[in-house]
Amino acid sequence: MASYVPHSVPQQWRRPVRQRSRLVRRTGPAHARVEFAHPSEQEFARFLDYYRIRWVYEPMSFPIGWEGTRVAEMFTPDFYLPEHDLYIELTTMKQSLVTPKNRKVRLLRELYPELNVRLLYRKDYQQLLAKAGYGAVEVQNLRKQDIGEILISPVELETRVKALARKISRDYRGQSLVVVGVLKGVTFFLADLARGIKVPFVLDYLDLRRYAGAQPHDHVRVARDIDYPIAGRHVLLVEDIVNTGLTVDYVFSELRSREPASIEVVTLLDRPLRRLVTVPIRYVGFQIPNDYVVGYGLDYRELYRNLPFICTLRTSVFELAAGAGPTQPETQT
Repeated sequence: MASYVPHSVPQQWRRPVRQRSRLVRRTGPAHARVEFAHPSEQEFARFLDYYRIRWVYEPMSFPIGWEGTRVAEMFTPDFYLPEHDLYIELTTMKQSLVTPKNRKVRLLRELYPELNVRLLYRKDYQQLLAKAGYGAVEVQNLRKQDIGEILISPVELETRVKALARKISRDYRGQSLVVVGVLKGVTFFLADLARGIKVPFVLDYLDLRRYAGAQPHDHVRVARDIDYPIAGRHVLLVEDIVNTGLTVDYVFSELRSREPASIEVVTLLDRPLRRLVTVPIRYVGFQIPNDYVVGYGLDYRELYRNLPFICTLRTSVFELAAGAGPTQPETQT
């Protein structure tokens, strides 16, 4: 075994070495592009891909043992999660493998105290996800197999909402706003967006009721009007999702009659392919496919709003018993 004394090793001897990419193909899901050393690593990469957690496979090797001035032993953690600045080393329950890996991880922590590294057992997968903010899949009766796909991760949501807030703040610099949220799927988005807006604003809410009617504008009515007068004011309408455009078009016609200085729309999600009427949308978070989505405020029958990500639901979630035919999910317009 290589000799070492952690505190006496000069700093220049501890320089990590960047490893060559193990990428073997450029198409397909991320876990299918890399040549892994062990099947358990590919399984974990597939798990990370499912939850849209960015990862890099064996990006760096760290010297942990020396014979004289020569590096005699290095340790290369299996994964690096850049969004959490975390190195992951996988292991199994075999004690013959756990013991040497524990020794290496201990040395790594002693020699590189600034590194965030963790030795991960299979049973730790869910615990890791919970700490990272991805562990809220078990909500009410939503099972993991009911999720078709996680479209937008918590980190992606946070990053994009902050970017929207910065752009809005720049566009309205030197002015004030009346921010109007359309209840109630917009709740989480509006709260995070409002915290990032740096210009003065008044916050108000509009509650709509949707129902099926004969004419396009019969699909929605105002159940709760805004309290703040908007004549001569700049209005920012905040929506969770825009599909057909009927809801936004209706709200625009209602608010324009009150003679605001301007009205602009910011929406977290947009489905332009479903558009029935043309509506101006100045700020868009993400464009999404036609699947029914829940999470981050969006619901199905009032459930799943508190998921920290946005995911699709499989059709089996809103189907009736076999042979009864599918139900019609609540309209997301």
